[in-house]
Amino acid sequence: MNVFSKLCGLFAVVLTGCATPSLPPIDTVTTVDLPRFMGDWYVIAHIPTSIEKEAYNAIENYKLNADGSIATTFTFNKGALNGESKKYEPKGFIVPNTGNALWGMQFIWPIKAEYKIAYLDKDYQTTVIARTARDYVWIMARKPHLNAAEYRKLNDYVAGLGYDMSKLRVVPQK
Repeated sequence: MNVFSKLCGLFAVVLTGCATPSLPPIDTVTTVDLPRFMGDWYVIAHIPTSIEKEAYNAIENYKLNADGSIATTFTFNKGALNGESKKYEPKGFIVPNTGNALWGMQFIWPIKAEYKIAYLDKDYQTTVIARTARDYVWIMARKPHLNAAEYRKLNDYVAGLGYDMSKLRVVPQK
């Protein structure tokens, strides 16, 4: 199956997940200082999309474009710490009047998947990216590893949002 087919399948799942009205909304943080948020974020744990199921060394990088969109580069090794290098470059779009905390992430035009900055510590060192459908979630940090207390705090936060924690996968990092 080629990458385009996989991405189309992924977005079909995303669109289906968006049609789950029975779940309460997930609040975003009040405001995000975009320049501070830009840069590398290591994916510590996630409920993965189909392209991320075998991700190792996963890093999400954000760069603010002149037009206000977010150039995103997602890199990882597939299947092992030294596995095949993979790279995806979706584009983020800030939803107006959301304090920069709600984005649409676009892998394929015109589909923009929901991307909610649900948690962000005051020092911009850890974040949780969530979705109302509770189908995917990302715990990310500025460093590749968190101590046990930091990880437990973020894990508990995600559980409190109503996610099925049996689906959470820790992402191996070098």
